[in-house]
Amino acid sequence: MRRFEDEDLTGAEFRECDLSRTRLVGVVMRDAEIDGLVTGPVVNGVEVMPYVEAELDRRYPVRPLLRSGDPAELIEAWRRLRQDWIATTERVRRRPAGSEHRRVDGEWSITETLRHLVFVHDSWFRRCVLGLTEPFTALGLGPADGPGDELHRTGPSFDEVLAVRDRQGAELEAWLAQVTPEQLARTAPVPEDQRWPPYARGRRVRQCLGTVLTEEFEHHRFCVRDLDKLARPES
Repeated sequence: MRRFEDEDLTGAEFRECDLSRTRLVGVVMRDAEIDGLVTGPVVNGVEVMPYVEAELDRRYPVRPLLRSGDPAELIEAWRRLRQDWIATTERVRRRPAGSEHRRVDGEWSITETLRHLVFVHDSWFRRCVLGLTEPFTALGLGPADGPGDELHRTGPSFDEVLAVRDRQGAELEAWLAQVTPEQLARTAPVPEDQRWPPYARGRRVRQCLGTVLTEEFEHHRFCVRDLDKLARPES
């Protein structure tokens, strides 16, 4: 276990770190920002995540629908997510040319984020939910293809990625329109090979679908956050 004592970590950034069971004792933490998979944190003796989750549900009414086991609520959640993405891509088009490739604080640009969601659809929906063994879409970005420079212009165009996203979105919506609660509860038909995600076997169809929906929601939230930063005068 690494121990930090009497250290000045002002301005430190921890990226893709596992901080499970971390203890912060006698610390000063002003204007800190925490974004990630956070469960069970206790601040000054108070478990804070129930408050955080309730506030997120208030801000984003789609979140309770994302957790539902009712196909009608799931398709409503998907349609709301798609509408949010349409509004956000239109917002990008109203910005200066090249904004769709602009990175903020080392995160993916919106084009790269959409390419990652193409990969999510191929892996967690087509492979895990449908049980298909077809090759993944070439323009998709997997989890190993992390961000780098602040400005990144290589790869497919914004419109090319959106065209793939439209096809994938229609495929998922058509499936949601006919799926039953019994089908959602079945074990996912993950193919017996070593392709991504290797740890999905044994999960239910609903769990794999949940990964797709959660990725769509969270990455949209990240994109809106970054667009807000780009809209500031200094950006």
